[in-house]
Amino acid sequence: MAAPRVRKAPEERRSEILEEAARIALDEGLERITLREVAERLGVRPGLIGHYFPVIGDLVNAAFALAVSRERDRLFVPSGSPVERLAGFVRRVESAEARSLGRLWLNARHLARFAPGLAAAIAQQERLDEERLTALIEAGVVAGDFRAEHPAAACVRIWMAVDGLGAYANSPAVFEAGAYSAYDGFVGDVCAWTLGLEPGGLEAAVVG
Repeated sequence: MAAPRVRKAPEERRSEILEEAARIALDEGLERITLREVAERLGVRPGLIGHYFPVIGDLVNAAFALAVSRERDRLFVPSGSPVERLAGFVRRVESAEARSLGRLWLNARHLARFAPGLAAAIAQQERLDEERLTALIEAGVVAGDFRAEHPAAACVRIWMAVDGLGAYANSPAVFEAGAYSAYDGFVGDVCAWTLGLEPGGLEAAVVG
């Protein structure tokens, strides 16, 4: 006799659906998030997914936000000096592990042209990213580690470098281990230039 199904609490079920959708977004792309796909992976009927997310676009937007929010927590560690925290940020965004997130951002920006809800979700996540990085830059200025007359503008320049590198997320050569690449250290170089860091200072912190 099959074991009886356990009815999950609404918040638990909704969280489970979102988690699975976020995994699909990172692994296969936002287009792959469908009621049927999520339901199949969770072993439930598509109607159950539709009960919690009647509009599939709402699930897509929420899955994107969840995946990006989690990466943000990896990018901005709470401990260490401003230089050490910036080095951790650079280490993460330049790593091969960040490639899936770069692909997700590319995917989202492409789809957002015809999806106002997704465009709004992107704008919200960009604001949160900018707030975190601006706060880090401001802390570095106060500590005397960084030179930036306008921290918010410096933040935008650095994110432009991150997005520029992310634009090559689907190019295998960029992430080939051990091969010389003009892409290596690009975000770190932009950070040093933008924040008036001494040559080699940030690189040493990144390696450390």
